[in-house]
Amino acid sequence: MSHASILHHLATVIDDRRTADPSTSYVAKLLNSGQDKILKKVAEEAAETIMASKDGDTTHVVYEVADLWFHCLILLAHHGLRPEDVLAELARREGLSGIEEKRLRNTEK
Repeated sequence: MSHASILHHLATVIDDRRTADPSTSYVAKLLNSGQDKILKKVAEEAAETIMASKDGDTTHVVYEVADLWFHCLILLAHHGLRPEDVLAELARREGLSGIEEKRLRNTEK
């Protein structure tokens, strides 16, 4: 499987597991636990990513970012979103200064 398609594949697996038995599927269990549990896992994985980075262990950083991305995919699924939604937003921002993008976001509010 190509690196480019792994996010799509994982999102599909997460969608498929939504209806699985929560006693045998971690994804089903987390999705059935509700948003607060999902958010707690995303925060936990983000904190572990930060700590791995502070430790300077690049292998551990990759491991923790993979966990963080996986849990973010579950969060997206909870909201009925897919990686393509985030990728489209990143594509929209391509070539736009971060400062300008933030200014435009604030103007839209």
